[in-house]
Amino acid sequence: MDATALTTLIDQISTVVVGKPAIIKLTVTALLAGGHVLFEDVPGVGKTTLARALARSVAGDFNRIQFTPDLLPNDILGVSILNQQANQFEFHPGPIFTTMLLADEINRATPRTQSALLQAMAEQQITIDGTTYDLPANFFVLATENPSEYAGTYPLPEAQLDRFLFSLQVGYPTWPDELALYAGDDRQQALTDLQAVLSEAALSQLKATVNQVTVDQKVTEYVLTLVQATRNDAAIRLGISPRGGLALMQAGRAYALINGRDYVLPEDIQAVLIPTFSHRLVLANGAQSLSAKQQVVRDLQNRTPVPTKGA
Repeated sequence: MDATALTTLIDQISTVVVGKPAIIKLTVTALLAGGHVLFEDVPGVGKTTLARALARSVAGDFNRIQFTPDLLPNDILGVSILNQQANQFEFHPGPIFTTMLLADEINRATPRTQSALLQAMAEQQITIDGTTYDLPANFFVLATENPSEYAGTYPLPEAQLDRFLFSLQVGYPTWPDELALYAGDDRQQALTDLQAVLSEAALSQLKATVNQVTVDQKVTEYVLTLVQATRNDAAIRLGISPRGGLALMQAGRAYALINGRDYVLPEDIQAVLIPTFSHRLVLANGAQSLSAKQQVVRDLQNRTPVPTKGA
């Protein structure tokens, strides 16, 4: 299977977002799987830069919404305005009508405004005044939030978190990568100079190919074992739903495709397990940090037997 286009895409983004190949690969995985990504990390580590670099590298429209407490649902979805000459209301689409949407600091908006994204992220359409409008076929949300600053924020509820395929942390760069960043060229100019290397038609074809990636029965059973383990773990109050299990399967297919295979290995499932499961869990001790949830999933993975060929 030819994964050249995907390799080119990841390599190009890596010229702007230095030292984060794994995060870039997972972001592209979510795009191919038809999911959305929540970046939960401290300011200044490249979350927005990664989102913009991906948007510039894939053909299609890109809109950015800065989420604030006074942002209203209509500011995202659009509004119907009376055309006095025609004596009828005309719908004026909001910024959500785009291929890629960057929802910056999503947790600063009120729950009412956050909920405006629910239908869009789950069904790729919105309903206003009783009329349903379809969003672009490759609609993709990249949202950011700062987990260390809670003043003036509204935590995302479980239903909202479940709409995201992955929750990712970019993290601080290593010493060599940060040194190269300081000594390198103007990153803003490098970002501006990026050109689309993947057309919307090619992206749609790749997403269709993801659905054709096969999953062996033993790998499927491995996924179900992991899902059910979250429901029987004393450290977890609310485990993974069937929708979360299906998300893990689809992410595994996309990750396999990026690696040039038309079949899923247990290693593919392991690579996407933590970003798929961690934000969907509710821990028994009430801990809210993503790192605490990630550790619970990591421990669960280590305890679950991995299927082997012929076993």
